[in-house]
Amino acid sequence: MLDHVTIGVRSLERSKIFYDAILRPLGIARLYAEGETFAGYGVGRKAFFWIGQRDVLQTGAHIAFTAESRKFVDEFHRAAILAGGTDNGAPGLRPHYHPDYYGAFILDPDGHNIEAVCHLSVS
Repeated sequence: MLDHVTIGVRSLERSKIFYDAILRPLGIARLYAEGETFAGYGVGRKAFFWIGQRDVLQTGAHIAFTAESRKFVDEFHRAAILAGGTDNGAPGLRPHYHPDYYGAFILDPDGHNIEAVCHLSVS
C-alpha cells in the first residue's frame, strides 16, 4: 500500500498552479507547503501526492488518480489542457485494461504522465 508519492518539478510555482487546477475536479487540494521546495496535495488532512523543486528531473513517471465518475475524468482532462498540460490520451474507455476502465492522460509541464481514471460501469 502506498502512503505518498513525490515527483520532481522544474518550477514549483508553475507546477502548483497546474496541479491546483487539474486536481480540483478530483476533489484533491493543496494542503501543505514546505518552504519554497515542496507542496503536498490530498484529501482531508492527508497529503499523498507531493511535488518538489529539483535541479535535475527524472521523467517517465505515471501517476493515476481515482475519479468518482467519468464526468470528473472529463473535467480533469479539460482543466489540465487549460492549465497548460499536453494531451496524452483523451477521455475514453480503455477496454484493453478492463471493460469499464475510463481514463484520460496528460503530460504535465515537466513531462510526467498524469492520469485520472474511473472504474465504474456507469457514472
